Amino acid sequence: MKISIVIPVLNEAPIIEEILSALQPYRLAGAELIVVDGGSTDASVALSQPLADRVMRGPQGRARQMNVGAEAATGEILLFLHADTRLPATADQLIVTKMERHGRDWGRFDVRLSGRHLLLRLVEGSMNLRSRLSGIATGDQAIFVRREVFKAAGGFPEIDLMEDITLSRILKRHGPPLCLWQRVTTSSRRWEENGYLQTLFLMWYLRLAYFFGASPGNLARLYGRSKEGRFWT
Repeated sequence: MKISIVIPVLNEAPIIEEILSALQPYRLAGAELIVVDGGSTDASVALSQPLADRVMRGPQGRARQMNVGAEAATGEILLFLHADTRLPATADQLIVTKMERHGRDWGRFDVRLSGRHLLLRLVEGSMNLRSRLSGIATGDQAIFVRREVFKAAGGFPEIDLMEDITLSRILKRHGPPLCLWQRVTTSSRRWEENGYLQTLFLMWYLRLAYFFGASPGNLARLYGRSKEGRFWT
């Protein structure tokens, strides 16, 4: 089965060539690589073009960008990859082999945070365990799904935050996720810049507030404030 890797980007010029270069072995093996830009004001688009099969422009917002990429994809399996997340070796083979073997329509990888702090080991361990128990995946875990199932689910809900959680809930109606033990590595930069305990509190607060019905738009504004270091002031 052919895999289409969809990457939403926004102002990733400093790292985009490194990101896409690491994915070239998958292209050589037959995967399709689609970059969807959300309105970058830097050189992200120009730098991406030699290293991707398609570079597209879409409305800003990770969910909206990934839906644009999914609509253009030609692969039987869609793999949604955040720009700050790195795949394990032979991820494409793992996905195809395990999905066929276990008869699953969607899934995700375990995650590892890139930093060395002990608390990060505890955080990633709890993330992976919670995902296994709940059947809910996050975007940092590199969600993959059969294209026809993704379309039947209506794609990512075009909300400003928690689109991965909401999609997981919908996909669970089609069956449980395939939870791969192999790990993707995602950046721990935010944890290091904003503080480990503060960021942990923020993530739990956002999840709990969403569970009790808070607006994704309001939560996204809080999340944006945290990026600027203003969440705690």
